[in-house]
Amino acid sequence: MLNRLAPPPTRPLGRVDLPSATVSQLPNGARLHVLPHEAQPVVRLQVVVPAGRWYDPAPGTSLLTARALLEGTRTRSARQIAEEVAFYGASLDCEQGFDRATLTLYCLSRHLSKLLPLVQDVLLHATFPAEELEQIKTRTIQNIRVERQKTSYQASERFARNLYGPQHPYGSVFDETTFRDIHSDAVTQFYRQAYGLSQAEIFACGALEDEHLRLISDLFSVSTAASALLADKSAAPTAPGPITDHVTVPDSLQASIRIGRLWPDAQHPNTHQLQVLVKVLGGYFGSRLMKNIREDKGLTYGIYASIAQREHASSCVIGSDVNAANAPIAIQEIHHELLRLQNALIPEDELETVKSYIQGKFLNELGTVFEQADKYRSIVLLNLPLDFYSRFLSEVEAVQPSQLQELAQHYLSPSDFVHVTAGPAA
Repeated sequence: MLNRLAPPPTRPLGRVDLPSATVSQLPNGARLHVLPHEAQPVVRLQVVVPAGRWYDPAPGTSLLTARALLEGTRTRSARQIAEEVAFYGASLDCEQGFDRATLTLYCLSRHLSKLLPLVQDVLLHATFPAEELEQIKTRTIQNIRVERQKTSYQASERFARNLYGPQHPYGSVFDETTFRDIHSDAVTQFYRQAYGLSQAEIFACGALEDEHLRLISDLFSVSTAASALLADKSAAPTAPGPITDHVTVPDSLQASIRIGRLWPDAQHPNTHQLQVLVKVLGGYFGSRLMKNIREDKGLTYGIYASIAQREHASSCVIGSDVNAANAPIAIQEIHHELLRLQNALIPEDELETVKSYIQGKFLNELGTVFEQADKYRSIVLLNLPLDFYSRFLSEVEAVQPSQLQELAQHYLSPSDFVHVTAGPAA
């Protein structure tokens, strides 16, 4: 008779290999990465160019360029672009990130050939009409004014500035006046330099046919201006060291907490073990921070710890929103959990739970070809070894409590962390 009170047996997941991509160099220098998958008749095409905040000639230029990219070309107005995309039931968006900008097309496989010329037109012939730029500036400024009324936004913004330094691309703060003064000529010049196809990484995945690949190769092999004039911002973060800071948000009843530090990059030999350590601390619902500060103390609805891996600097961040009066207690308990990881071994049963969570979540994130392509794209953009994720599960399974304690002693000292709170006057 089946005992429904007994959980089913579990076993180690073993090795998981991502689907391999076919990589080809186009005549203009761009690289095309292809991950075919026939299960569903859909396709995603991403053109990734070095046009993120890291390459800003002036703060806000890359943001304005990405948001205005679809506002018109030499032969299409913004409305015509939107109508053509909608006619085929597709999606076309450009997103600016810290390091890169990504133009993403989702569509049915049978419509890809009709939409590729539009994508090429946007990448090669965007015109950035002055009237559209002004509207985007106004909307962006209004949106950020609304966001800055939130303690969570204020805390994250100040934390980034203090962690990386105000002149670092990751730490620079949005300035309305500077953004409003960006001229259309500056946007056009940045576009011509940063969006050159010769430096693009092109990722195509889904139900791709030979005809699609030939057309992608033909349309995106055009020679364009290179990014030789873009500034090489190779300087390291300039944060002076541990900082404790407070942002006053008048009339706020809650406080947002951001505590963190610079972190080893994804190429570090202990990167997978560090992921486990941060998961134990605050990376899932049953984490130590959640059990202590949410479940036991009732100070917050949620608290997290996460690692942000970027191309030029990485960080570990602990964040939560609490009643303003409880912020000092919450910070004290965060310190307590950091020190507990330094001073005592993680129990075997707790570590096994975390390992199982990490492995299950990892497999769940590989459920579609688009998610698999996201993992592969991280390997390419972060310059990681091809077996990075293949080694992930085995290294997570093998990590021991003593290793995690040693890493905690090196990386989780509260005195090494930047502390920022945002809320009513301290």
